[in-house]
Amino acid sequence: MTTPENALAWPDHKPTALLVLADGTVLEGFGLGAEGHAVGEVCFNTAMTGYEEILTDPSYAGQLITFTFPHIGNVGTNDEDIETVNMAATPGARGVILRTAITDPSNYRATKHLDQWLKARGIIGLSGIDTRALTALIRSKGMPNAVIAHSKSGEFDLHGLKEEAREWPGLEGMDLVPMVTSGQRFTWDETPWEWNQGFGRQDKPEFNVVAIDYGIKRNILRLLAGVGCNVTVVPATTSAEDILAMKPDGVFLSNGPGDPAATGKYAVPVIQQVIKSGTPTFGICLGHQMLGLAVGAKTKKMHQGHHGANHPVKDETTGKVEITSMNHGFAVDEKTLPDGATQTHISLFDGSNCGIQLDGKPVFSVQYHPEASPGPRDSHYLFQRFADLMRQQKKSAA
Repeated sequence: MTTPENALAWPDHKPTALLVLADGTVLEGFGLGAEGHAVGEVCFNTAMTGYEEILTDPSYAGQLITFTFPHIGNVGTNDEDIETVNMAATPGARGVILRTAITDPSNYRATKHLDQWLKARGIIGLSGIDTRALTALIRSKGMPNAVIAHSKSGEFDLHGLKEEAREWPGLEGMDLVPMVTSGQRFTWDETPWEWNQGFGRQDKPEFNVVAIDYGIKRNILRLLAGVGCNVTVVPATTSAEDILAMKPDGVFLSNGPGDPAATGKYAVPVIQQVIKSGTPTFGICLGHQMLGLAVGAKTKKMHQGHHGANHPVKDETTGKVEITSMNHGFAVDEKTLPDGATQTHISLFDGSNCGIQLDGKPVFSVQYHPEASPGPRDSHYLFQRFADLMRQQKKSAA
């Protein structure tokens, strides 16, 4: 059991938050955000910026995020940095674990304190624990299942929390897409944010793109609009017949949470029909994993996953190294890629698969998040690559 570093100085200061791991380990700290408790898988994120985007990324559904950077909340929150598209859906992360207490915001764009923002979104938080030690535990033993609990009174049903953490089955086999996908079709024309100008509008689109929403992020849609796309977003269970009836110039397979093999039970047949139609197709993250499944590869659960804004990826087709943003706990097993599917990108951390291209077809995907801007914009070119494929396809069909 660990205690906050100020516990000796304030022996009467009762912990108001707990992180209870499935093996019975209890970490004590101080609560923030919403009160209550939530169960999920604990991962660590190494990003130094972008905590609001991370906490609203639907791909984090079912997870409790440990930030390795100690100062979270110092630039506050604002409505422009939210990534969730479906505001009625369950928030991305179920909980947040911090080293230090949240400070007052100091940024001209801030409109709300992070603690207030967490309360409003129903996200439970805990601060005051050694996040380095928790990160080392995850690196050693893998991502544990756990319950995060916050009670201002400091009263907890510890036995019940331990039992809930122990009995939660984990993310393997879980289809979490229904929690985050849009309930109905809608169009998108908002373009990327510009300094001191905000967001623009795409009023002269060159392409019609259908984006299948497995938990899509706003900035993906903005970058698609930014390269000339009029985007129609459809729910994850939309049939291939309905998608192709819209006569798209391209189809986009979005990011999302959970086990790709579980979501793939209904998504893979749709993707296979889209590929067969010859329509240019681009996938990101969960979309990448399910494209792999659609061509006959397998996916696997990762030991600690990749979560952060500083992951080096090598483009094996050009030799270029990109600094990328990542968030995934599953990966395509590169050893199972069939003939006709070429690995295009690899992680320079562990050599895992980070991209594929179907030989002779206008279909490709990446495991990371090229829409993110964690400082560099190394991967934005992929959206232009998608646009180029659609342009070439239109010319050849003319």
